[in-house]
Amino acid sequence: MTSTQEARTYVLSFCEPLAPTEVPLTEALGLVLAGPVRARDAVPPFANSSMDGYAVRSQDVAGAPARLRVVGQLMAGDDPAGAQVRPGEAVRIMTGAALPEGADAVCMVERTTLDGSGWVVVEEAVAPRANVRPVGDDIAAGQDVFGAGEVVGPAHIGVLASVGAQMVRVTPKPRVGVVSTGDELVEPGAPLGAGKIRDSNRPALLSALRLDGFQAVDLGHAPDDEGALARAIELAAEHCDAVLTSGGVSVGDRDLVKVVLGQLGGQSARWFQVAVRPAKPFAFCVLPRGTAIFGLPGNPVSALVSYELFARPALRRMGGHRLLGRPVLLAKAAEDLQREPDGKLHLLRVLLSVGSDGDLEVARSGGQGSHQMLPLARANALALLPDGPGVRAGERVSAWLLSAEPLSSDPAR
Repeated sequence: MTSTQEARTYVLSFCEPLAPTEVPLTEALGLVLAGPVRARDAVPPFANSSMDGYAVRSQDVAGAPARLRVVGQLMAGDDPAGAQVRPGEAVRIMTGAALPEGADAVCMVERTTLDGSGWVVVEEAVAPRANVRPVGDDIAAGQDVFGAGEVVGPAHIGVLASVGAQMVRVTPKPRVGVVSTGDELVEPGAPLGAGKIRDSNRPALLSALRLDGFQAVDLGHAPDDEGALARAIELAAEHCDAVLTSGGVSVGDRDLVKVVLGQLGGQSARWFQVAVRPAKPFAFCVLPRGTAIFGLPGNPVSALVSYELFARPALRRMGGHRLLGRPVLLAKAAEDLQREPDGKLHLLRVLLSVGSDGDLEVARSGGQGSHQMLPLARANALALLPDGPGVRAGERVSAWLLSAEPLSSDPAR
């Protein structure tokens, strides 16, 4: 058998980042920057007030209280040309308004009192530059604000907008097709004939791709026929960066996907018996045009776990990401997590929660058969049990966090 690390390393060796492209700023969310972004303008582009108050000369209020004549008003967006603060004067100013000529500080309005028409009393001294945002206080003109490899989030969008970026150079999302295989499959809404089951792998894998930010393409179902499988994969490769198949990679007489991938992928084709449970069988190849084909196992849990182990990290790399795997957390076993030694890494579907003592803890989410999807749907993590007898309640175990939802303090919720 092949270790999970060896199989993953082999796959990643063929999956390089896609060619960069430029997209409008509004379409960059979740994508990875393909190069540094340089600020065209300073942010803020002019000195402005961080408070509602009065723009003053700090030396005029050093002996506060000080009575000053109000000679104007500036709102955010006003052109400050012509506004000037001379000795003994002040300008009423709002947050974000440009600082007028002559002023070097702002006294917040809460520290002032109006004294008749056109006069204000500043009740406390303010230091030079108090409550003033200088030019470039956040970003200097010409500064590299982000480097290659950063994932564009909402705050990145805000920064890019503030420096005038309209187009952004990014690594595009991989376009990934999903095809399910097997004569036993019918569509989810179809009636079940004798010996038939509904296809759950394709909807699940398409959903996983969308949730992970990839472009998912439904390629439908292919029968257990070498020619039909080859045509489906070759057709998909014409418009997809990668293809996921499910089923046909084990040791059965009609497990034809591994055969077809061996024919199409040449020297890149590999069929693995991975030392992991679930998701032992796995096939992979790269077509001559560069499309990566992931042959995932047919059991529903195995298909999704194999996606997590091999396809997802490779697709993230193709999308320019540097962090490829799930977050790994150390938690306490809330119960005995027993297993039999068999030379494999066992991935248990578990609920990761905050225990009564404040520590993270894991408990099985249900049955662990590779056909049992409900426990995987209930799980928010996979506990990693290395070969051996497992772990006792109270012992520590590593777990992959699968969900972005907040962790409950009550495992039953």
